[in-house]
Amino acid sequence: MVYAWSLAGQPTTLASPDAIAALPADDASHLNRYLPIMSTTGKIALFVTVFIIGVSLIEACVLTRTQRNSASPFDWYEVWISLADVAGRKLLALLPLSLATPIFALAWDHRLFTVTLNSALMLFVLFIGQEFCYYWYHRASHRIRFFWATHAVHHSPNQLTLSSAYRLGLTGKLTGSAIFFTPLVWLGVRPEIVLATLSFNLLYQFWLHNTWTPKLGWLEYVFNTPSAHRVHHASNVDYLDANFGGVLVIFDRLFGTYAEERADEPCRYGLTTPTRSRNPLVVEFEHWVSLARDVASAGSVWAAICYVILPPGWRADGAGETTEALRRQSLAAARTVPASTTQGR
Repeated sequence: MVYAWSLAGQPTTLASPDAIAALPADDASHLNRYLPIMSTTGKIALFVTVFIIGVSLIEACVLTRTQRNSASPFDWYEVWISLADVAGRKLLALLPLSLATPIFALAWDHRLFTVTLNSALMLFVLFIGQEFCYYWYHRASHRIRFFWATHAVHHSPNQLTLSSAYRLGLTGKLTGSAIFFTPLVWLGVRPEIVLATLSFNLLYQFWLHNTWTPKLGWLEYVFNTPSAHRVHHASNVDYLDANFGGVLVIFDRLFGTYAEERADEPCRYGLTTPTRSRNPLVVEFEHWVSLARDVASAGSVWAAICYVILPPGWRADGAGETTEALRRQSLAAARTVPASTTQGR
């Protein structure tokens, strides 16, 4: 089988006529049928990229004007870093570095079935399956430090704007995150269909990265909304590691990771230890450098492995600041009532 896709769903190296001729009849027919589709998909992806950047720049101009005299004026450096991230990923896409191709190829060659999307029911099942896989991919990206080293780049902006949506990190193609979507391929969904569905999921999430859309009533119970995603991007202890869904929040509600935005707890955006650097390279690689430093000084193989696979903030000496540790500290602080507050009661 000849494969020609990337983790972003865009075609990489298209098969030559000789390569197609050497394929079994069914495979060659399939590839010939999909090459024009993949070419069109690449053009659509380029248009969508230009469109979302344009819309985000319009929002940036509006926010610059409306926040001009506020305590927190709009920070254009956050936009430039996001644009640098996009440019870097486009350049890296020219290199055959993605682990998605071999992972998906292996799963497809050993698939259990061959799924035909010939009904609305099958499309709905695919959507739910993809959403389920995305939930666990996204949750792992927060709970496993190896994946967090890339995903932290997306959470590094100290303001939440549409430009935050396309700051995704340069190293995503190298971490093997495609493994989370491999079950769909193994069950018989064509890899390019899996990636196209993921692309639509990410495109939906673009509009979620804003602070100006209010809560949306009953939609909050089912769909991922700007309000739910504001919670996801917040560094408040009560909001950490919540709302991992892409289009829906049903799996967050099912697995206990849903958190509602509260009026008494305004969202603070960015990381628990805020990124202050305006150097795009520092933003992109500081978490990898930190991980490498911890692994190198771990003192044992087991501790080194734990630094890689356990949650961000874990430390071998027990003095780390994982989400659980931060919540215990917050709870202990809340239970401590200064003596001065009880006098005269």
